[in-house]
Amino acid sequence: MTEHPDFSTSAPFEVARPERQTVPFVFNSPHSGSAYPQRFLDMARLDPHAIRRSEDCFVDDLFAGVTTLGAPLLKANFPRAYLDVNREPWELDPRMFASPLPPYANTRSARVAGGLGTIPRLVGEGQEIYGSKLPLEEAVGRIERIYKPYHDQLRALISATHRAFGVAVLIDCHSMPATIRLPETRIRPDFIIGDRFGMSCRSDLSEAAIAHLASRGYMVAHNKPYAGGFITEHYGRPARGIHALQIEINRSLYMDEDKLTPNAGYDQLRHDLAELAACLIDLFAPPAELPVAAE
Repeated sequence: MTEHPDFSTSAPFEVARPERQTVPFVFNSPHSGSAYPQRFLDMARLDPHAIRRSEDCFVDDLFAGVTTLGAPLLKANFPRAYLDVNREPWELDPRMFASPLPPYANTRSARVAGGLGTIPRLVGEGQEIYGSKLPLEEAVGRIERIYKPYHDQLRALISATHRAFGVAVLIDCHSMPATIRLPETRIRPDFIIGDRFGMSCRSDLSEAAIAHLASRGYMVAHNKPYAGGFITEHYGRPARGIHALQIEINRSLYMDEDKLTPNAGYDQLRHDLAELAACLIDLFAPPAELPVAAE
């Protein structure tokens, strides 16, 4: 696959690897990328600060400690406003492009309607990214040269983990705006644990994440309003021993959303997330060998 011109001198994504993978876990941070190509910024009608409103700022760093626990971390360097790999590959809004979309494009999903397709139309509170229509080749290039290689890498990590351990657990790491409220109660959650309503992983994985975070004093919701996106749905196959869990973190816990800078809670949250990862990894630790009975 040829490189994309926007990332000809830097990698669009990378894998932080442990010295040796010792646990059946893969962590993924698909929305924390902050490398904004100048060519993309020149296309946008938003200023460089406003365009960062949909970025999961610092999430890759918050989970960086998982490598010391023996797990790899895949992280995007490209920003979510540029390309969203937590969507189907051709989940596109026809209103954004100067040419007709291919017939296999999914133009009718709720995410496309909300402006949040594979090539997003909006960031933040409904702010339009582009001032004019894009050539279709722009979407094709990002999807073929960055989206597909990203998923090839994620798939390879999961497959290698499954072969090595007989089971694989994908933890998909995200953050959410502080304005998010639970649908029924209007309570602001600190975390939302998503497992596609029990379809993407073993139930004890979700239960352990919720119980652990609640024991640390956090307000934790389950599946509402976020049950997991394309990545959780696509890769989670519990019947085959491949589990996928999405973690959404309230940004107010660790950052100033206006200044896009860490706040006083950053280090504590980073510590708590390392503890959470260790707790989940313990669920899949091999059982201790039983003593051999006397003849």
